[in-house]
Amino acid sequence: SQLYQLRGRVGRSNRRAYAYLLIPARETLTGVARKRLAAIREFSDLGAGFRIAAHDLELRGTGNLLGSEQHGHINAVGFELYTKLLKQAVGELRGEPWIEEVHTSIDLGFDIQIPDHYIDDATLRLWLYKRIAGIADEDADAALEAEVLDRFGKYPRAVANLFAYGRLRRKARPLRVASIERKGSNLYIKLQEDSPVDLGALVEILQGRPELHLSPQGVLSGPITSSRPADVFRELGGLLEQIPVLE
Repeated sequence: SQLYQLRGRVGRSNRRAYAYLLIPARETLTGVARKRLAAIREFSDLGAGFRIAAHDLELRGTGNLLGSEQHGHINAVGFELYTKLLKQAVGELRGEPWIEEVHTSIDLGFDIQIPDHYIDDATLRLWLYKRIAGIADEDADAALEAEVLDRFGKYPRAVANLFAYGRLRRKARPLRVASIERKGSNLYIKLQEDSPVDLGALVEILQGRPELHLSPQGVLSGPITSSRPADVFRELGGLLEQIPVLE
């Protein structure tokens, strides 16, 4: 990172300038040093400083942020998992209870793969997958839809399904739903053991909905009236909104 900063100080006025970095023979360089030099050679465009810093972070590791030791490599577990573990450790030190985040598995048999003909860049497709998965509320959802339309144009059904999957997950999260699955003409919603659903109130609701059933294992099931994606998402969303939660 320091070499990259030094190189960036050269040629900043109205005169062209060059920076020559002289290194010893490659045989005397360590493997990490060669990787760092390769990164400087590769990332030469404007605004590449962040990528240089991130690459350097992967090479040297972030260290033990909660103690005096400095060791470990963040790329061994991945940045997202690392920050999650760090947040959990900080919470435990503060005496805060840790509630494991729910990642609802949804299998409705619909295509949710972003087509190559819509976004041909693999990096941008991955970016969109992560953005949709990280949407927190309806406002962010509408903003991202508008951004996608503006950047890539009208999106196909598969991308619409992907957005709908994200909305279902947001509705399922506070209910702590483990999975949502469609088999044939039936839907199955499995609740986790620690789900805050008010089972007593849910049973009363089901008495007026004989087509719905709740198993002792916490699986709510019932028929679906249509196989069209839009209809399935609408019925599922409405059903999730009706499930009562303990106060």
